Amino acid sequence: MQTFQIDFGSQAKQRIIGIDLGTTNSLAAYMGVSGHPEVVDGPDGDPLVPSVVVVTPSGETLAGNAARRALPTYPDRAVYSIKRLMGKGIADVEGELKLLPYKVEGAGADVLRVTLADKSLTPPEISAIILRQLRQNAEAALGEVITQAVITVPAYFNDAQRQATKDAGRIAGLEVLRLVNEPTAAALAYGLDKRKQGVVAVYDLGGGTFDISILRLHDGLFEVMATGGDTHLGGDDIDNLLLRIALEDVASEWGTDLSTNTEAVQLLRRAVIEAKHALSFVPETTIAFDYQGKQYRREIDRHLFDKLITPIVDRTLGPCRQCLKDAGIQPEQIDEVVMVGGSTRIPLVRDAVARLFRAKPHCELDPDKVVALGAAVQAGILSGDVDDQLLLDVTPLSLGIETMGGLVSKLIHRNSTIPASATENFTTGVDGQTNVLIHVVQGEREMVRDCRSLARFDLKGIPAMPAGMARIEVKFLIDANGILNVTARDLRTGLEQSMDVKPSYGLTDEQVEGMILESIEKAEEDFQERQVREARVEADTILAAVEKAKQNDAYWALGDEERGTISQAINQLLLVYHADDHHLILAKIEALNGATMKLAETMMNTAVNTALKGTKI
Repeated sequence: MQTFQIDFGSQAKQRIIGIDLGTTNSLAAYMGVSGHPEVVDGPDGDPLVPSVVVVTPSGETLAGNAARRALPTYPDRAVYSIKRLMGKGIADVEGELKLLPYKVEGAGADVLRVTLADKSLTPPEISAIILRQLRQNAEAALGEVITQAVITVPAYFNDAQRQATKDAGRIAGLEVLRLVNEPTAAALAYGLDKRKQGVVAVYDLGGGTFDISILRLHDGLFEVMATGGDTHLGGDDIDNLLLRIALEDVASEWGTDLSTNTEAVQLLRRAVIEAKHALSFVPETTIAFDYQGKQYRREIDRHLFDKLITPIVDRTLGPCRQCLKDAGIQPEQIDEVVMVGGSTRIPLVRDAVARLFRAKPHCELDPDKVVALGAAVQAGILSGDVDDQLLLDVTPLSLGIETMGGLVSKLIHRNSTIPASATENFTTGVDGQTNVLIHVVQGEREMVRDCRSLARFDLKGIPAMPAGMARIEVKFLIDANGILNVTARDLRTGLEQSMDVKPSYGLTDEQVEGMILESIEKAEEDFQERQVREARVEADTILAAVEKAKQNDAYWALGDEERGTISQAINQLLLVYHADDHHLILAKIEALNGATMKLAETMMNTAVNTALKGTKI
């Protein structure tokens, strides 16, 4: 057994933290000495770090709770909900610009920039400020330097949004080892990966967005069956509803319209949010607002609160039903329901979800913390602190083997979720061939020479047969630990040879990105060369077959004119064999096929007559 290595990402032994980079709040977590994930508390004892950044008149940049406290004072110097802009261009957010209180600029495909006072920052740079605050909190709490992290992202995030998240981590001084889908992280936090199989619904109602994901669990692997949601639906809608009612009350009682007073609006918003939070635990509360020597008090009970927010909660159920339809399942087929996001503390929300999915949802963990806790579990898997759990990952580059003509046959394509397997059958190209070289390569290009060679081994002892008669099965299997096993087996004899290709060696992120970019840039050139190579392989096959046929009596039974036509077709094919026009080569192959049609029929009839000689029907 030979051992080779392939890069599936760096495995580190140092402390790795898990980070939930949220629209409204963010937080970090780690695997504690007890073997369970724990959240990182900030300097004030609060683990939640508001996803808010403020640039003060003195030029100081504030993040988290400090920024939230400064928000009422400097509303025109603050940015929040930056997650909505990650990985997007100006055309993607034109409909949202009117909803944002800060200035966003961009041209064409350029990266968006947010203007804060005299600073112009990109969304990844702003997110990096929040990540840097989380990193500092973790370092202060754990007493060690933190340089590596797992960060969660919504399941619907595309490649650009995911790359922007990784860029934010790098700017913050963090090596982002993995990006984990938020619903998968939530399921990990509840230990649902320990189930052998099942269907899990993850209902995520955060501050600014609503997401619903349905996952199928099979032997520890989470497969996203369907995902949906509303990027403009969340706890903020409830806050805005209560705020609008409170502003109308204040205008009626005080005779003053505060809706254009940004400082007063922010203070009143904080008051209604505190009341909303309280109503998740008590039957009634008071909205209390003091401003410039005046007081506003409004009693509100849960019954009225539920009545007010029912339309908002009902809006989340539509995407849930659509997600079930997209997944092709009924509500009763859901085995587990996980609640994520601070707004799922609201009893009305939990009741609505339980009725829809006909199952009691998991609410045992703090919904604000559950995604970060799941990210910490993933971090623990990477650092080796967690055993016997699934390493959720994808292949960074395609894996395949070399075939005739120096071409690559890809068996497992890049970004395939692991565990993964693929099987393909191949054959020999030479008469009497008794061994086959299995050459494993990695990369996105069409030619072996342009890919990275991983390993070679021989499958020996194949019975000597005419070219094309042997049947060689090649199987690629990547297990949950990221180890690739390659097996080659002769289907006729059962003879097989295999090898392992282990992780943690060779390619940096930059090299992987370079290989992918190169494959995109040269895609057309590679495809054209592949077509030429494939045509030459086909030409080799027919030329070898005709050369072999010349040794048959049937060839010499042909007339001189027919043999001359075949010879002329062979010469014409040889003349264009090295041309770069695959259409020309294929045309001459077709001409040779036509010239040898009678020869092929004669040889087939002779073979059939010989086989049937003496046989009675």
